[in-house]
Amino acid sequence: MISETEYGHTATGATPIPPGAGGEQATLTGVIPVVPAADPLLGTTPVDAGYEAAPPAPPVVTVPAVPAVPAETVPIAIVPEMPADPSPAPAAAPAPVPVAPAVPAAEPVPAAPAAPPVVEAVPTGAIPIVSGTPLPPLDQWQFAPYIQWSMQHIESFLPVHRILRGERVSEFALRPSAELSALSVRHPWEDRQASFAEVMEGSFTDGWMVVHRGAIVGESYSGGLVPGGMHLLMSVSKSLTATVAGQLATAGQLDLERPVTDYVPELAGSGYDGALVRHLVDMRTGVRFSEEYLNDDAEVRLLEEAIGWAPKRHPEVPDSLLGFLATLGQSGPHGGPFDYKSCETDALGFVIAGATGRHPADVMSERLWQPMGAEFNAHVGIDSIGGGMFDGGVSAAMRDLARFGHLFVNGGKSLDGVAVLPEAWVEDTFEGGPDSRQAFADAPEPTFMPGGMYRNGFWFPGESGDVMLALGIHGQMIYINRATGVVAAKVSSWPTPQDAEKLFWTVRAFETASWALDRGEL
Repeated sequence: MISETEYGHTATGATPIPPGAGGEQATLTGVIPVVPAADPLLGTTPVDAGYEAAPPAPPVVTVPAVPAVPAETVPIAIVPEMPADPSPAPAAAPAPVPVAPAVPAAEPVPAAPAAPPVVEAVPTGAIPIVSGTPLPPLDQWQFAPYIQWSMQHIESFLPVHRILRGERVSEFALRPSAELSALSVRHPWEDRQASFAEVMEGSFTDGWMVVHRGAIVGESYSGGLVPGGMHLLMSVSKSLTATVAGQLATAGQLDLERPVTDYVPELAGSGYDGALVRHLVDMRTGVRFSEEYLNDDAEVRLLEEAIGWAPKRHPEVPDSLLGFLATLGQSGPHGGPFDYKSCETDALGFVIAGATGRHPADVMSERLWQPMGAEFNAHVGIDSIGGGMFDGGVSAAMRDLARFGHLFVNGGKSLDGVAVLPEAWVEDTFEGGPDSRQAFADAPEPTFMPGGMYRNGFWFPGESGDVMLALGIHGQMIYINRATGVVAAKVSSWPTPQDAEKLFWTVRAFETASWALDRGEL
């Protein structure tokens, strides 16, 4: 269903309601905001003390492509120097670095700045010390002044498992539009507007790109990120993982209607008893789990202790992800209302492992990353025994996020026409289940997405069955509009996990661009 607005077409219901009757932010969990209302975006975007504007991106050097190496777990490595000065930085957002022609199939790597000589790497927990200069403390890497650097260098201080690309790279066409940045974008609930470029620049953006029917219309990098640079995707990882589960289900290797414990017997006796795999994919188990990101005692933070992403403050927390999942209880019925919980996708990762007998990262490489023609390797964070954090631990290059999104606007096919996703799975994702929207409406926490739903790892922000989002905290997003053929990606380093204004103004910016492209105005 389509309706007309002042700035063009938009999917009905995609524009969110204000967070509160008086414009104030509500406090809630999940991907949607919890922070106080920000100052107006234009000119007065607040900058947290210690958040540093990064220097311009270094030049890009192209090197010959090398054959894919065998899958492996990557040990802690030492990478370029990170910011260490916690003093307040200027409020000005870093200037975006426009990117013109697409790079060839070879992986571009930035010219590395001079690194300090490595005398000895002495681990303190998971954090190595190099030449007396510590990498981000384990309890601070998700906060200023470290977050922007950390989001791009997870593999430097936490163990990861590679998600390998193949030899084939599917190429984008190029159709740059100088008018895109100047597009006027209305605020999602206030009577004001900003340009597309201002929305991007005012929301701690590390990179964004817009693709229309396989052609790059705009692409920009800032904050030290370069084409091919890794960026932590947070909960966008959930969309990737759910899609792999869908591929396996369609191939008959996984049954979404079977109990979770059939594939992961280690979870027998936990809150997952009686839950179906389908409940994991759609976030509808009754497992007890708090998603309060700013509460150190919430399960979402205890999970990080279990995998080694945070210091061990709670001695009772197991030292592995699967061990932690087995401690979770049940607080409601399985198959009931939508209830966003990160643990569901971690359990789904173990289901994939149980169904295939392989590490889910290798399955993702074989089923998704290689067939779609990914340009760069990706990786996922792992615990002390190799268990993957698929709820939010995948890091990837932004262009490959756009390649992934393009599958859903192209009938499951890659940029070069290779069938990757089953058409039935793509259609099921857009259509939803018979009670998906009602389950979403009955969610225990407000979503600010009236008429929307959550299906197969994706958010539908309104009544339309054509517009969906992959979302992650701190500003990660893939926008997918099947009606216009537009896919947009954004990676960010918001100082806080959630921010309603930045989230929904970004959605409005991509939606404005989407319909302008559909009408031939760009």
